Amino acid sequence: MRNVRCVWPRVTELGEGPIWSSADDALWFVDIKGHQIHRFDPATTGKKSWSAPDEVSFAAPCRDGGHVIGLPGRLALFNPSTGTVEDLLEVEPEWPGNRLNDACVDAKGRLWFGSMDNDESRPSGALYCWDGAASPRLCDRDFVISNGPAVSPDGRTLYHTDTRRRTIFRFEIAADGSVEGKRTFIEIPEDAGWPDGTALDAEGRLWVALWGGWGIRCYSPSGELVETVRLPCAHVTKLAFGGQDLKTAFVTTAWRGLAPDCREAQPLAGSLFAFDVDTPGLPQEALAIEPSRLRHAATPSASGTI
Repeated sequence: MRNVRCVWPRVTELGEGPIWSSADDALWFVDIKGHQIHRFDPATTGKKSWSAPDEVSFAAPCRDGGHVIGLPGRLALFNPSTGTVEDLLEVEPEWPGNRLNDACVDAKGRLWFGSMDNDESRPSGALYCWDGAASPRLCDRDFVISNGPAVSPDGRTLYHTDTRRRTIFRFEIAADGSVEGKRTFIEIPEDAGWPDGTALDAEGRLWVALWGGWGIRCYSPSGELVETVRLPCAHVTKLAFGGQDLKTAFVTTAWRGLAPDCREAQPLAGSLFAFDVDTPGLPQEALAIEPSRLRHAATPSASGTI
């Protein structure tokens, strides 16, 4: 049994997007509905938060500094030192009811991210790959809730979650960032919850957070269930491997969607948790974009700073 511990109690309404930054040995994650960006330093237990201008779904570090963040209808550049936010590019202006959701960065420094209907009813969500170009590449579409992109250790396979269909798909990744060969990898049974964010370890095992499922499932590269880790709250949203040896799994959770009596029975819902693993996770790459070039092309957000 894993030693699951709470490292930041009740920090989020809807925690998401944990990403380990090797540049500062810290975990970055967000509170989508709370409009917050958080940083946790496990060595010192230091905690820092910034208010975001809108629903923020991830904060991915860039190689040359700053973080690209996902906001409704756009990608933006966030500078933690100054608190400024600059819009980079529009995403799906034809779908004003959408917002961006989960994301990851592959070994080539490309951002894989999804979108979803914020009302969780229309299949208006999509999957994208972005390498800093003027617009992201559309890879797949027709999702109500797009979730959990993750790239295999060899960089040749993309896993992507269709939460509403309780299905995780596999794609083959081409050199240019296009995908092909979509096929079902695993289907999550109804009594296990809804598949949310995912992460891969160095052996290519896929760890799946379960919304409404009270934990995390780990699957082998062939799709066999090899482990289940239980958490003290129902809505588990995503995990990321961190620490200097990448053997600590950090897990975001949520209290959003819980009835008052359930929330009272789950006092740690919305906390950041951690547990130790035997096999390290994959290094989280930083985005290979040039913030200075993007700044010149960007339009400052209406909010100016956060």
